[in-house]
Amino acid sequence: MDTLTLRRPDDWHVHLRDGAMLEFAADFTARQFARAIVMPNLSPPVTTVAAARAYRDRIRAAVRPHHGFTPLMTAYLTDDISPDEIAAGFEAGVFTACKLYPANATTNSAAGVTDVFKLAHVFERMQAIGMPLLIHGEVVSPDIDIFDREKVFLETTLGPVMKDFPELRIVLEHITTEDSVQFVEAGSENIAATITAHHLRIDRNAMFDGGMRPHAYCLPVAKRRLHREALRKAAVSGNPKFFLGTDTAPHQKHDKESSCGCAGIFSAPVAIESYAQTFEEMGALDRLEGFASEFGPRFYKLPLNEGMITLERTGHAVPDVMEDADIRIVPFHAGETLTWRLMD
Repeated sequence: MDTLTLRRPDDWHVHLRDGAMLEFAADFTARQFARAIVMPNLSPPVTTVAAARAYRDRIRAAVRPHHGFTPLMTAYLTDDISPDEIAAGFEAGVFTACKLYPANATTNSAAGVTDVFKLAHVFERMQAIGMPLLIHGEVVSPDIDIFDREKVFLETTLGPVMKDFPELRIVLEHITTEDSVQFVEAGSENIAATITAHHLRIDRNAMFDGGMRPHAYCLPVAKRRLHREALRKAAVSGNPKFFLGTDTAPHQKHDKESSCGCAGIFSAPVAIESYAQTFEEMGALDRLEGFASEFGPRFYKLPLNEGMITLERTGHAVPDVMEDADIRIVPFHAGETLTWRLMD
């Protein structure tokens, strides 16, 4: 097989940032994905319909029109967010979903939720109108080992929320553990999960390969190899509860390499190629289209894309650094040669 043609995929989890970084990063997502769920963790966060509309306009302006890209906006949940504001944005077609960050769980999450159970009135409203809840699934207590925070969240937080709101549609984003795979598999049809390109390829050893490797640092942090293998099996399983969400998160090279390096991996330039390489390694290229292009829209109750993309089998060298003006970013797979390349 020298080429692989797929229904045009969607990315159900992206960080496009704002300002100059948005201008730099947005096209990398738009050239391959028809739609993307855009994270609202700006500074200040996107908590109102007006802020979401304005951010959507900035994204559209940053993307070349011929890509035909549609940003899907999300509301950043806070302790005091108004259910009426959320519902109004959803009904107006501005908000596609709400994003729950436990306070201080990751980049720009300081304004996040301090007690998930105090948002019962918000979840009740979302359940009633069919609005999805997207979750960064980690506890933030310093008493919990960073490698256990996802597992503990399932037990102490997500399980009880699902019990109290059984009709609330939930996406557990960027899962990293076998525990999450099993949790989603065992749950009702209202729970699904996204899996990133990088969590399918790296385990926690990548952060310490011959020294500290800040460009392999992300949150949730990569786990043991057995967890990576569980993610790979879930991704290629054909189970529609698992679908593509890159969690691409650009940071300046100097910020990643600082004394307190930022968490995030910029996978957008090579996302679909990276997924294709993993699926081929797993002997499952025939299942990539479902994972990348079909399962996500069906969970979100959106139509499948009509357009197509084609990948060609050819050596694809990923640059060590991607830069423009004052921006310098080390992309995922920097310095590697990938098997597949997206054709223009």
